[in-house]
Amino acid sequence: MGGLLGPGVLLQYLVRAVVMLVAIPFHEAAHALVSHLLGDDTAKNAGRLSLNPVRHFDPLGALCMVLAGVGWARPVGINAGRFKNPKAGMAVSAAAGPLANLLLAWVSLIVFKVLLYRDVYTGPAYLFFMYMVSMNISLAVFNLLPVPPFDGSRVALAFLPRQSYFRIMRYERWVMLAVFVLVILGLLDGPLGAATSAVWGLLDKATGFVDAFMIKNAFLTSFAVRI
Repeated sequence: MGGLLGPGVLLQYLVRAVVMLVAIPFHEAAHALVSHLLGDDTAKNAGRLSLNPVRHFDPLGALCMVLAGVGWARPVGINAGRFKNPKAGMAVSAAAGPLANLLLAWVSLIVFKVLLYRDVYTGPAYLFFMYMVSMNISLAVFNLLPVPPFDGSRVALAFLPRQSYFRIMRYERWVMLAVFVLVILGLLDGPLGAATSAVWGLLDKATGFVDAFMIKNAFLTSFAVRI
């Protein structure tokens, strides 16, 4: 029992909760911001253009995010009819959320690598940036699933005829329930894990300049000490 509820485990869950307070509002506010920029103020008028976690959280989705690393928030209301091109507007505003999480993951990975090169392998800061990378990647990948009601479906369905698009969207609640069951049963672990690893690899390459700088700096420091 002590191992399950020890200080180390409690710290991990606490840090995950803090990361969630950053990642989910950033994701949802990105939807609201892009929607606003494209001409629809529905989300803005509903108070969703905010980083206040209270405005975005779904209790069950937040709990799943802390415990399992994947979850969801309350959907951001969007009136596609206010966009000049409704389908394109929906696709762009939907893509904004996952892209915002990938941006957070990229910035966090830069800091995380600096910590590693400075031999910081434990503590709240190490955990915070480690989870900032992993949970933001997971949130982005999960929401890019090309099925309703996830953001990926808004992007994928933008290429379908208008009638087919709205016909499919009518079943989004049932599809979400099915996806949730698949996640619980672990049947999506393989595909999601492969996608997450691929994104990790891309972000690792995109932050390669940190490795180059830190290695060069360490070499120069070592050389100066020898002199």
